[in-house]
Amino acid sequence: MRLRIERQEAPTWFRVLIPLLAVGVTLILVAGLVWLSGANLLQTYFYFFIKPLTNRTSVIEVLVKTTPLLLTGVAVAFAFYTGYWNIGAEGQLYAGAVTAAWLGVILQGWPAWLVIPLILVGSALTAALWALPPAWLKTRLQVDEVVTTLLLNSVMIFFVSALLNGPWRDPVTHWPQSPTILPAAQFPHLLANSRLHLGFLVAVLALLSFWWVTARTSFGLRMRAVGRGREAARFMGVQIDQVILRVALLSGAIAGLAGAGEVAGIHYHLIEAISPGYGYSGIVAATLGSLHPLGVGLAALFLGLISTGGQTATRALGVPSYLGDVIQAVLLLVTLAMLLLRTYRIRFS
Repeated sequence: MRLRIERQEAPTWFRVLIPLLAVGVTLILVAGLVWLSGANLLQTYFYFFIKPLTNRTSVIEVLVKTTPLLLTGVAVAFAFYTGYWNIGAEGQLYAGAVTAAWLGVILQGWPAWLVIPLILVGSALTAALWALPPAWLKTRLQVDEVVTTLLLNSVMIFFVSALLNGPWRDPVTHWPQSPTILPAAQFPHLLANSRLHLGFLVAVLALLSFWWVTARTSFGLRMRAVGRGREAARFMGVQIDQVILRVALLSGAIAGLAGAGEVAGIHYHLIEAISPGYGYSGIVAATLGSLHPLGVGLAALFLGLISTGGQTATRALGVPSYLGDVIQAVLLLVTLAMLLLRTYRIRFS
């Protein structure tokens, strides 16, 4: 008896099941950590995945958590769809947040109908500019974008820390946070007595735009060609560097909208912990969703459920607060491993 790995495309029905299998395997692997923490496994999973869906307040909170995950997931999916491995959504989110915090203060006296669009556009442009250097290095000098985008995350986070501990430090409380943005710059809430804000509609629009671009435009066809095989795309006459540059800027702009939503819709000022890793969680959402618009949307919703459920399980059962982060990390690794089954099969002979 020998174990062999053969290259063979998996049938469509199995490719659809891969995300579900990844979730199942992840829950089995994490069960050992739950047992070590001394909590009941069924109770823990109930508070993680069922309890947040049992009342209006927690369901809305799941959507609030889903909003930045959906934007960063779409941003990463745009890049990955073209074979451009943008790991810098976290830094691009912070870049958008800085601009939102700045514009939300200096546009004093401007009407809300003009301030909010300016914040969205300004945050997107700033994040796109922050995404430009890695894209330029990739297209001109063939520098690995994984390294440059990842390192720029730390650069932007340290820059934000310098701002908040320097010129933007609160002069009254001396707390490291920027001045509170004006009421006209604050996103309207979609539901009364909730934190669900305009950013959720922006995230849904970004997801629909991702579907429309990839499925209904010639640019989406060029993106797919570059992502599937650059040599073949070059033979077809596709300007590969041009496509990669545009996609990188678009990916950064969408991630910047997530930062604008956190400042103008949730916190109303910039803080160092404006993102608990939404940019990296977006990689999980894009990968788990197989870079498909519907899959990315469902994956972001699932991660939002994990984030909300983790807080609920910590309060109710006393399980470690970082268990939700562990689930996300294991889910990414399992998903990447199982994606190999799309093009390879394991055979016993």
